[in-house]
Amino acid sequence: PFQNHLLVFPKNRCTCHGLRLYYQVLNFGMIVSSALMIWKGLMVVTGSESPIVVVLSGSMEPAFHRGDLLFLTNRVEDPIRVGEIVVFRIEGREIPIVHRVLKIHEKENGDIKFLTKGDNNSVDDRGLYKQGQHWLEKKDVVGRARGFVPYIGIVTILMNDYPKFKYAVLFLLGLFVLVHRE
Repeated sequence: PFQNHLLVFPKNRCTCHGLRLYYQVLNFGMIVSSALMIWKGLMVVTGSESPIVVVLSGSMEPAFHRGDLLFLTNRVEDPIRVGEIVVFRIEGREIPIVHRVLKIHEKENGDIKFLTKGDNNSVDDRGLYKQGQHWLEKKDVVGRARGFVPYIGIVTILMNDYPKFKYAVLFLLGLFVLVHRE
């Protein structure tokens, strides 16, 4: 009673090409949405708004070098400790900073404020904080360094420093997705 029915497409080149383009665009959309889902999943698991960051300067050498990829967590229940490496945002600055906790100041009510410094810097970070701010608070922390991969983030730095390189990489990736056949 049941028969197998095959869907047969005509050998029309235009139809096959259009269908192939449709699948390539769909594939590209799935890749982008998968990457976004993985990023959001990492945010939930790590508790950090930015679970992976690239070290952009040499201020933390020799611990971390420019281009190192850091993996962050930001668990609210974990206390901040002297010597810990934190990634923090300063009001008015777009790019977060990776530095080590130098001093902790605990108030009587339990609130903690802390001071940071780059390992390769001669002075603490008070000059980087917004005017009138002398300490950071837990709300300023994006995450705490839990691991790293050396130099893997250098591609990000190259794309920021050389916009033509960024457009060339994006063009080649887009071309690969469109031309790639499975």
